Amino acid sequence: MGLNGCCSCVKYLMVLINILFWLIGLTIVITSVWALTDPTFVLSTTQSYKHYYIGVYIFLAIGLLITLGAFFGCCGVCRESQCLLVSFFCVILIVMVAQIAAGAWAFHNKDKLDDIVRASFKSSVQEEYGQSTMSTRTVTFDALQKNLKCCGADGPGDWATSRFNNVDRTNIVDIAVSSMNVFYNIPESCCKDDLKDNECELSRRLKFGGPLNNAIYQQGCVDKLIEIIYNNWVTIFAVTAAVILLELLSLTFALSLCCAVRNQHYKA
Repeated sequence: MGLNGCCSCVKYLMVLINILFWLIGLTIVITSVWALTDPTFVLSTTQSYKHYYIGVYIFLAIGLLITLGAFFGCCGVCRESQCLLVSFFCVILIVMVAQIAAGAWAFHNKDKLDDIVRASFKSSVQEEYGQSTMSTRTVTFDALQKNLKCCGADGPGDWATSRFNNVDRTNIVDIAVSSMNVFYNIPESCCKDDLKDNECELSRRLKFGGPLNNAIYQQGCVDKLIEIIYNNWVTIFAVTAAVILLELLSLTFALSLCCAVRNQHYKA
C-alpha cells in the first residue's frame, strides 16, 4: 500500500527536488569534462596545471555524487525503499558537508588563494605565453584577456619582462643599465575591440616606464577577476545558500519518508 496524505505531497516534492539535483549534477559533470578535454578552458590560467586538474577531478566527483544521489532519491521515493532513501541521505549529506568545508576553507584562506591565482597569472605572462611548447596556454590567456577586457597579470607592464618579448633583442630589459629607451610588445588580445585597422598594431608597442596607450586595456586580469567576483558576490552567495537550503530540505524529506515507510511496514 502506497503512502498517502502529507507523505504523498512530500513524495512529489522529493521527485521535483531530485530532478533539480539531477540537472545540477549533470551540469557539473559536463562542465568538468569540458574543462578536462578543452586545453583552452579559461579557468586553467588561474592556477598551475597540477592544482587545476586536481580541482577539476574533485569538481567532477561532486557532480557524479549529486547525480547518483538524485538517482537514489527518485528510485527510493517511487519504490518507497528505505535502503535507497538512506543511500540518498548519505550521499547528499557527504556533498553538503564537502561544500560547507570547501567554502569555510576558501573564506579562511582567501588571501592565500589570491596569492596563488596572482602567481599563476604571473607565470603565464612571464614564462609560458608565446612559447611553442605552451601554445594552448597562449590561446587560453588571449581568450581571458579578450573576455575580461584586461591585460597582463597586474597590468600591461608585466609584458616588458616576459619571454614573449625575447624574440626581439631590443626588447630585453636591463633595468640596471637603462630602460628608458627600451620598447616592448604586448599581445594583440590586449587591444580594445573597437580599434580601427592597424591601430592595434601601432598601440601594441610600448615604452618601458612610459605612459600607457588608451587603445589597450590597462587593468590587470587578476584585479579584473577579483572585481567581477566582488561585483557578483550577492548572486554567488544567494545561489550557494539556495543549493544548501535545497539539500537540507531534501535530507529532511528523506528522513520523513523513511519514518513513514517504516511505520507503514510495522502497521502492515
